[in-house]
Amino acid sequence: MAHLSVVIPVYRAEGCLPELYRRLGKALSQVTRNYEIVMVEDCGGDGSWDILKGLAAKDKRVKAIRLTRNFGQHYAITAGLDHADGDWVVVMDCDLQDRPEEIPRLYAKAQEGHEVVLARRVERRDPALKRATSWIFYKLFTWLSGLPYDGSVGNFRIFSRQVADEFRGMREHLRFFGGLMEWIGFPAASIDVRHDPRFAGKTSYTYAKLVRLALEAMIAYSDKPLRMAVQAGFWMSLLSFLGAAVIFYRALAHNISIAGWGSLMVSLYFIGGLIIAILGVVGLYLGKTFSETKKRPLYIIREAQNLSRRRPA
Repeated sequence: MAHLSVVIPVYRAEGCLPELYRRLGKALSQVTRNYEIVMVEDCGGDGSWDILKGLAAKDKRVKAIRLTRNFGQHYAITAGLDHADGDWVVVMDCDLQDRPEEIPRLYAKAQEGHEVVLARRVERRDPALKRATSWIFYKLFTWLSGLPYDGSVGNFRIFSRQVADEFRGMREHLRFFGGLMEWIGFPAASIDVRHDPRFAGKTSYTYAKLVRLALEAMIAYSDKPLRMAVQAGFWMSLLSFLGAAVIFYRALAHNISIAGWGSLMVSLYFIGGLIIAILGVVGLYLGKTFSETKKRPLYIIREAQNLSRRRPA
């Protein structure tokens, strides 16, 4: 058993891994010599796996896991946590925007009696558009889910073995690491950290992928869109009833016939579009429910180095 585990999802990071390993070793040795680094290669199609195999061959504290296909960052994090044995666990990204040198500070804060310590990015070193879209996502996520999610916090954090065990007990397929950690509910402390530019390469998160992740996260953690659809249907029905009452009154009291073929067709198309949109929202929830009922594994391991045992996915 290790005292400290570091879990890192890896995707197209061949230019970062040697420097990441070097800096991790230097930082972790300030905390303990009894550590492990769990790196999960998510089939990025570059030379990352060959580098990980080399690191695992020369250092038994490196656990290298390769998935069969690209499952996604949050599934890779899950795979890493399933195979992390530390009393304390750090999750961070592989591109060195999360600085390994902050780990001793996170650990020291945790030793003050905190089960979870978050790394709050004082100034994000991302393009302005990405920062803006992330801000919108976190605001919407907080509003829909009711979970107080801090948008200045990413995946970078440290937490105890108890928290890691609780996380591993949640096997739903709609996975958003930060949201799951918030749902677990352990009180979290935080420290301010520096957020560096990406060390090498470019991000694999396109804006299309970010939108897809945002939709899946919101569906996974909130039924508010369904309740909003019900409310929209109620208010549309009420407005229609009031409109019919006005027309009926004018026809009886003033003998005024209401003409307007164009307005009638516009109203029909509007209501039809609203109904289709509501059915689409319901369909999204039904589709995700169907996916959950299949009970497929969250990920499949193709090969691994230095794992003491395989755990179910």
